[in-house]
Amino acid sequence: MSLRIWVLAATACLTAGLAQAADCKPSPLGARELFLRGSMNGWAARDDYAFQYRCDAYYLNVTVSGRQEFKIADADWSADASIGLGDDGQPALGAKANLQQAFEGEQTMTLAFIAGRPRLSLGPRSFVAAPPKAVTDPLALSLRFDSRAPQHKKPFGAVPAGTELQFMLSALPGVTRATLVLESRRLVGNQEQLDYAPLARIAMQPHKAGQRVQWQARHRFTQPAVYGYHFELEIAGQTYVYQNNRDEIYWTREAGSMGLGLVSEKPADAKRIRRYRQTVYAADFKVPGWARDLVYYYVFPERFRNGDRTNDPQPGRERYQDQGIELHANWTDRPSKPGDGSDAVYNNDFFGGDLAGLIDKLDYIKGLGANAIYLTPIFKAASNHKYDTADYRQVDPAFGTNADFERLCAEAARRGMRVIPDTSLNHVGSDSPYFNRYGNYPAGGAFDKGRLNPVSPYASWFKLDPSQAKPEDQYQGWTGVKDLPEIDKDSPSFRAFAYGDRDSVMKQWLDFGAAGWRMDVAPWVPDDFWREWRTAIKAHRPDALTVAETWFDASKFLLGDMFDSTMNYIFRNAVLDYAAGGDARKLYANIELMREAYPPQAFYALMNLLSTHDQPRALHHLGYIDDGDATKLAVAKQRLKLALLFQMSFPGSPTIYYGDEVGVGGGDDPYNRAPYPWADQGGQPDAALLADFKRLTGLRQRHQVLRRGSIGAPLYLDEHLIVLARQDGKRWALTATNNDTQPRSVTLTLPAGLAHAEFVDALSGERFKARGGQLALTLPALFGRVLTWN
Repeated sequence: MSLRIWVLAATACLTAGLAQAADCKPSPLGARELFLRGSMNGWAARDDYAFQYRCDAYYLNVTVSGRQEFKIADADWSADASIGLGDDGQPALGAKANLQQAFEGEQTMTLAFIAGRPRLSLGPRSFVAAPPKAVTDPLALSLRFDSRAPQHKKPFGAVPAGTELQFMLSALPGVTRATLVLESRRLVGNQEQLDYAPLARIAMQPHKAGQRVQWQARHRFTQPAVYGYHFELEIAGQTYVYQNNRDEIYWTREAGSMGLGLVSEKPADAKRIRRYRQTVYAADFKVPGWARDLVYYYVFPERFRNGDRTNDPQPGRERYQDQGIELHANWTDRPSKPGDGSDAVYNNDFFGGDLAGLIDKLDYIKGLGANAIYLTPIFKAASNHKYDTADYRQVDPAFGTNADFERLCAEAARRGMRVIPDTSLNHVGSDSPYFNRYGNYPAGGAFDKGRLNPVSPYASWFKLDPSQAKPEDQYQGWTGVKDLPEIDKDSPSFRAFAYGDRDSVMKQWLDFGAAGWRMDVAPWVPDDFWREWRTAIKAHRPDALTVAETWFDASKFLLGDMFDSTMNYIFRNAVLDYAAGGDARKLYANIELMREAYPPQAFYALMNLLSTHDQPRALHHLGYIDDGDATKLAVAKQRLKLALLFQMSFPGSPTIYYGDEVGVGGGDDPYNRAPYPWADQGGQPDAALLADFKRLTGLRQRHQVLRRGSIGAPLYLDEHLIVLARQDGKRWALTATNNDTQPRSVTLTLPAGLAHAEFVDALSGERFKARGGQLALTLPALFGRVLTWN
């Protein structure tokens, strides 16, 4: 249901002057700060979406367009400060459903409490926000610290436990005292809980450095963790903090990209300090060496290829929970939507894709340039997406058999390819023998036919509450989704079943040929679970790759005790927004954060995405909305090739979502899960775009420096251009991209040793000669160059 917008009568109260009116009331939620959190900002509590309380209501100026889902909440998602859509279709405190609203550019959102109930309005921009207090003291403004500069901090970036770090803050003479403040960071769940505990306060020692003073401190971090730090300065009796900058990081609760920071007066509330973060990882942390060489092909099996029509789901015989299913006779149909003759349910909508179809197309995938296949879940489940697991030990009959999976892994290995499956150990399907809510399985589930079954062998897997009157309140659904009963991850029985037993689920599929695991919704699973899980996986298969599904800054999962890698949604958003024409200087800060915060062995193995089954496809993001506009489509495809060039020449493991390579578009679910348009099934794959994909994946495969070369700070960065240097021994590559609609020229200052190098454009064959340590380049519009030298 969409949010009803209540038009509040008096808009005059939006002005700052009424803050002094006699009838002003205190904030109904006290000092807690509220944020607009939703699809427009990755659901993060961001400073630029923070409401200001003024006299009688909370106000926020927003610049957002299109229909958005959201809630209003504090930074901790506290139930008594979280506003969603209530059962009556109106905003309500503690409501779990999301609000929805169409936004139209610059507007003001108002939140008032009337008789204790929240009321929202959205109208023309009219609120005058109070500006932040500016620092004017020239000595305070002279403070400088750049966490990526060796003159300010060394060694660079994430470090192994036991490493001593040196911190050096610079200022003009006159600072009375400088203190390095170190804290231990605690992050729980999907960023619901975030806090810092004191670790040490180290008095910094001053040293004369020309016309400035360098304040220095050292500390040795002995335990793997993510730590926070900032600096406190006393100047003329006033206390300041030098802290992380204000850059917003995609999906991440904490602002700040690190690098050069900012000074402010010390806030009364320490939670307002933006900490720099220091990652300290286990000294023995190893990632499988083959991960750097991967190019993933990312498959949603139900929509890739139907290779065996005898196992197609059968309407009338099979069910999705308590209703029937749909099977498309035409492979090229669009996924189900209301109004096309289908029902309004997306997850009961089938096309017949299976493992046989995937095996049939292994040569196609290899020819594309991929050498690994990431599969969304294939285990038995009622839905088309299979995240509602019904049997962890069996391939879904509509996909084939366990023997088919073994054959897939064997055939892939014969072609030099690996297979990495996906599953969730956080929840199962309500329609499963483990739970059995609909009675579609023999009795024995924890919730047989909607009633608690305390003698079920699976009862200990769930948090069940018989004191509740309503059946749907007697168990916990993941994020409130009752179709996905959440597992009690502390259950010894479930842990043994999942990874502890000799024949556990994780080990079974590794023995069948899987090369590792991608694990769903990792932040919702306790850390100690993942630590035990990793130990079991690595003991069984030391070279197995472990990949987490995280969307935000994943540093805490990459310390050597949980995961090797993560699905890199920060990369996805930064690169797509750059390809769409965004300011490279702002967007590349997201990439630099990861280069600094992630252990290098993980950074060089990140699963670098452009499209996924959980977000609109790249072409949609880049401007094509399936409206038949050929001009928009052509431009979107060129922007996609720009994003692909960046992806294929950047460290990590590039990931191609099935169909992107032939021009498949689509917005949110279910349209981002459209079938691959095979020509023999009536589809129209874009052969020219496919050729471009092959050209760029081939470029990566031919040049080891693009797969394994190191990377530092950008060689050049402006609004449109990103120029990066890669080095692998004596081999070098310069990757240069341009997101402007016009060609752009640049003169680069080259690293030492390349003063007179002659580079070859690996795409065009053109040669470029450096002169006196400089190199002049012209970059084509919406594309770039890859220059190699050895």
